[in-house]
Amino acid sequence: MLTPPVFDGAEGAYVALLRLATEQPEHRIDARGNAAREVLGVGFRLSDPRQRLPYLAERKANPVFQFAEALWYLAGRRDLEMISYYAPSMRASSADGVYLDGSAYGYTLFSQANDAGRSQFDQVIDLLLNEPDSKRGYLPVFSAKELMDRGNPDVACLAGLHLLPRGGELHMVCNMRANDLDCGLLSDVFSFTMIQEYAAIQLGLRLGTYTHTIGSAHVNDANAERVKRVLAEADFRPAVPSAFAFPAMPQNTGSATIARLLEHEEALRTNELRYSTEHIAGLDLPPYWQQVVVLFELYRQIQHDRRAAADPRLLSLLHPGLRWLMEHKWPACTAAAIKGAR
Repeated sequence: MLTPPVFDGAEGAYVALLRLATEQPEHRIDARGNAAREVLGVGFRLSDPRQRLPYLAERKANPVFQFAEALWYLAGRRDLEMISYYAPSMRASSADGVYLDGSAYGYTLFSQANDAGRSQFDQVIDLLLNEPDSKRGYLPVFSAKELMDRGNPDVACLAGLHLLPRGGELHMVCNMRANDLDCGLLSDVFSFTMIQEYAAIQLGLRLGTYTHTIGSAHVNDANAERVKRVLAEADFRPAVPSAFAFPAMPQNTGSATIARLLEHEEALRTNELRYSTEHIAGLDLPPYWQQVVVLFELYRQIQHDRRAAADPRLLSLLHPGLRWLMEHKWPACTAAAIKGAR
């Protein structure tokens, strides 16, 4: 087979790649102090890119961070102030403690701070609106200049995204120079498929397939034990309920939607406001995006209020898949909330 193996969603691809790198590694590497098992030149395709979330209890995926990072990209930001609230470890990748460089993919894709005065993304959308069968809809991210400083702590892992409208659908091919399969892959697939779905809306197209290619696919030895537990769970657990299938992004989603969401995000991140179920239900946002505000409010309660239990009414508003992920990421907090609601 010359085309990549096809999976319904991200979870199946994640498990398959973990198994390949763990059980059939081609190389042992120790790049920049990270000993790892590695396979070269691998890839996969998702037939339904909306199924971008994994439901594995041992992995404890964080849906709050996933949405925060995707919005951070879509807004063209590179500040640590926002993203480090959700992932403090990202501060280690900043050269100045204020901004990220290589890994701030959204700044490269969506920022208008360039000679053209328009973002790469907007230029490619315009191209594809006028040339629907074009092969030129490529959004480069990695730049050779990133290698000029050998001490650079933040070189882009993403080489680029290729948008390909075909037959009324928008397909996307992602090229990665490297992927940490246990830590980075899931976040990358989540954010990039969100960008793909956002682009499809701007082009008035249906969501097509997502193809992900990796130069160096590796599992760090530091994460080997967790990977072993994840693979054991994947071998024996029952199938994920079909109710977890995630809905489509609203067709009216645009840059104004992202800006409004980030206003709510900042108010909750800075603990300036607290949102009740009634407040969130009354926001000028579609239910799809209200779900994200619910996640940010629940995270505010965890970070700022240090509550023993999250608000059970807010948990009940969540899509079943998001609620499952929250319950497994923060079991003590959410279990107490569920018990208190009975």
